Amino acid sequence: MELKAQQLAQLILEGFNRHFKIFTEYNKKAALYFAQSRFQEANEAAKYQVGLYDVRVNECVEKIKETCQITQLDKPLWQKVKIAYMHKLYEHLQPELAESFYNSLFCRLFNRHYYHNQYIFFNPAINTQNIQTECPDYRSYYPTQYGLDVEVKRLLLDIPIELPFEDLNRDTQHIVQAIEQYQTGITNLSHNFQIHIAFPVFYRNKGAYLVGRIINHATVYPFIIPLLNKNGQLFVDAFLSNEQDISNVFSFARAYFKADFPVPSALIRFLQTVLPNKKLADLYTAIGFHKQGKNEFYRAFCYHLRHSSDEFIIAPGIEGMVMHVFTLPSYPYVFKIIKDQFHINKNITHKMVKQRYQMVKQLDRVGRMADTWEFSYVAFPLARFSAECLQQLENNCHSNISIEDDCLIIKHMYIERRMTPLNIYMTQANETEKTRVLQDYGLAIKEIAAAGVFPGDLLMKNFGVTRHGRVVFYDYDEIVPIEDCCFRDIPPAQTMEQELSAEPWYYVGEHDVFPEEFEYYLVSDPTLKKQFKQYYPELMQSQFWQKMQKMHEQGILADVFPYSLNKRFTIEHSVTSN
Repeated sequence: MELKAQQLAQLILEGFNRHFKIFTEYNKKAALYFAQSRFQEANEAAKYQVGLYDVRVNECVEKIKETCQITQLDKPLWQKVKIAYMHKLYEHLQPELAESFYNSLFCRLFNRHYYHNQYIFFNPAINTQNIQTECPDYRSYYPTQYGLDVEVKRLLLDIPIELPFEDLNRDTQHIVQAIEQYQTGITNLSHNFQIHIAFPVFYRNKGAYLVGRIINHATVYPFIIPLLNKNGQLFVDAFLSNEQDISNVFSFARAYFKADFPVPSALIRFLQTVLPNKKLADLYTAIGFHKQGKNEFYRAFCYHLRHSSDEFIIAPGIEGMVMHVFTLPSYPYVFKIIKDQFHINKNITHKMVKQRYQMVKQLDRVGRMADTWEFSYVAFPLARFSAECLQQLENNCHSNISIEDDCLIIKHMYIERRMTPLNIYMTQANETEKTRVLQDYGLAIKEIAAAGVFPGDLLMKNFGVTRHGRVVFYDYDEIVPIEDCCFRDIPPAQTMEQELSAEPWYYVGEHDVFPEEFEYYLVSDPTLKKQFKQYYPELMQSQFWQKMQKMHEQGILADVFPYSLNKRFTIEHSVTSN
């Protein structure tokens, strides 16, 4: 038995190592894509990278079944496998990821009734606090010793990107001035004033990002430096030091970063000092380890359940036609379950809904589409559900739930960051805030279109407002690639009868969309409707949507920045698209 346990542990670890090696190769390519302006290739590679984990887990499951003839759980054996595996991780550089890989494999092999601490790593077994490698976690610079100009220039020259700077002196001065302005809020300047830059460059879409912090005494002042490639030359686009700006760059509504670094836990430790309000789950997910993010979320959620007493309730907002949504008021997430029966107007299947949620995970979400974690067979304490919430689950999702002992088991669901539904937010906001959010609503639709997506249902109830006041789309059951749509103008009526008809007098195909109809239902308030039409008349014109289609078909990626244009040092720069 000992020999077989060692063999199984080794097969699983080899499976994980193969996954991490392939995953890392994609991260390495991100630097090449950026340097060569191969942004469309980078976009396609990012989509494929999202699915690598499941491919490797399934691959390892099949190898174990074939090699070891595993058909059912041998409890004593798998207790020894877990111990043997844990010993192999003692000097591993990614032990927390390897533990999650083990959990995924075990859960694919055996019945969910065995998903507990005895066989899987519910709690991490290996301490990741002091893992070190030849590559340092971050680079340090000392302005008080060598001068701010000198150290900032050295910082830029140390960037591991094989591109010349368009104007190194200009970019140095931009950063120096930004830091000096930042320093005005730093009192009692230390003689050991330092600048730290995380060792890897963070790549996403058309941008590269340096993540750093200024250390003065014991206080941390975080910042991010976005870099862009203009015709084969590098330039600094901005210096972001505002907490909201930094958080937005790492938003749950954006695509995953590519960052090549052998010790993810060390990178996460650094990011926690820069983004102290982000949880482990958020940070692991942001750098592409969404399965690890999912595990970290579940651990934190179970801990929260043990230290809270409020009930799960139906989530605020208009009830969905496809999803049943509930939440725990004391925890900032919602739980979404596909209903057994859809509204008569919804011509989709359960399989299509799952495909669309997976599609969004692979997209460039441009800061406008919320990411989700997908879970299967999750046990919730039955006593924590309000009577109304439990009844609604029974009525709408009976086939997807079961009650066992004192637990409610949900067979399949999505977990998503909770936001205030836009339609509710607009009833609570003052006039100034309504105007601002209305503008952001239209901008969100435009940016989603620029990402090559038509949301389908553009109603306010399908958008939410984040804690930073940003409008984000979160209802994906009607989302489709923009190229699948046929955007048309409504043909003029030929007769009075046609003009007065309550039904269309013209042919409407399955994929036809008539943007000029949007003005009748996107905004109901007459004053806000008038404002919206003034801000975004193009959204109600088929030509705009056809232009977005053409850009997407030609492989042109729009410039969508994760920070305000007024934060850019110069907006004259344009980024080459391909």
